[in-house]
Amino acid sequence: MRLQIRLYHAVLLLAVLSLDSSADELRPQRLQSKIANVQPMTGIVLWSTNEAAATAPIQLEYAYLKYNQVVQEKGKYDWQTVERLLNEIAARKHQAILRWHDTYVGEPTGVPAFIKALPNYRETSGKSENKPTGFPDWSNEEWQAFVLEFFTRFAEKYDRDPRLAFVQVGFGLWAEYHIYDGPMKPGETFPDKDFQLAFSTHLATQFRETPWMISVDAAGSHTPFAKDPIMLSKAPFGLFDDSFNHRQHEKENEPNWRTLGMDRWKHAPTGGEFSFFNKKDQRDALAPNGPYGIPFAKQAAKFHVSFIIGDDQPRFQKADVIRQAGMNCGYQFKVNRFVASSTESELDIENTGLAPIYYDAFPAIHGVRSETSLKGLLPGESRTFRIAKGGETPAITIDCDRLVAEQKIEYYADLQ
Repeated sequence: MRLQIRLYHAVLLLAVLSLDSSADELRPQRLQSKIANVQPMTGIVLWSTNEAAATAPIQLEYAYLKYNQVVQEKGKYDWQTVERLLNEIAARKHQAILRWHDTYVGEPTGVPAFIKALPNYRETSGKSENKPTGFPDWSNEEWQAFVLEFFTRFAEKYDRDPRLAFVQVGFGLWAEYHIYDGPMKPGETFPDKDFQLAFSTHLATQFRETPWMISVDAAGSHTPFAKDPIMLSKAPFGLFDDSFNHRQHEKENEPNWRTLGMDRWKHAPTGGEFSFFNKKDQRDALAPNGPYGIPFAKQAAKFHVSFIIGDDQPRFQKADVIRQAGMNCGYQFKVNRFVASSTESELDIENTGLAPIYYDAFPAIHGVRSETSLKGLLPGESRTFRIAKGGETPAITIDCDRLVAEQKIEYYADLQ
């Protein structure tokens, strides 16, 4: 009799365990979601001074900055100009792309006053685009040392700042790695190859999180990059192209992209600005067939751009066109599978965009994040995410610590 009771209890226990196991297994979940907006850190970019930046369907704003806006006296860094700019952009729920430069057509150099006062510092004044323009003295060692120190200080302060999306750097006119009109003298008005290499190596050690970018014009013979494939393969910089869609782009610009690496987008952002060579370059940049027969979406996909500066576009296009063009840039995520139990969830997420996200972003259920990030997920690839949270109606978000208030990474899902 006792044996029968024990057997009965054992069978009952197995049944209960079986029910519990069945009730807590991973089950398919319904999920409906759409991507309705340009995603953070992607899209059409307006200058921070553009009044349309407050209302346009954008996520990024752009600004030039000079070194002497931060430093005038040796060792004294005043970041108020940068802080004010970043706060204004973040207040519009956007992030900044900043470009540091020392040479701008028609303007004095951005060299700090204490450097200019040195007895062995000699700037060059020359005409560029028929305007009197200042060119730094790149033979001066203290000026060189300052530039390296500046980026050490800048990275210390802003490398992990969510208000900052990307940094652009370089030399020559507008920091675009060229002096196409004016006194181009390596080692004098433009840094020599040794300093360019030291500069690139230095930035690679200083920026641990924030991607930094250089112009595609750095592919020329006046730089150390074109003939050093090993260095190129290790250099973490992204690329920007400030004449993105002009008539001769395939002939003149694309070879530079190829020299510096057409696959660079897999590890660092690529972008640029619509050309100003011809009025139609801006006017028709987002026309159905672009200014020269190539739709922007096709050109963006070819170079896997995350963003393009199009400051004039609110003059020529309606908001919906600008929004769609922005959504044709960068990453987009799609949830292809979603299963959950009472205690855990599992997702398969695909990148259906044309570039990866360059910061950590974590799928999360009710605030509990996956240990795996979406960072670096390439277009067309999927990744499985396991999250230690489930429940009856688990809600998915994509959490990213590199966003400003009210920014949101969206995703597409159609799971019945």
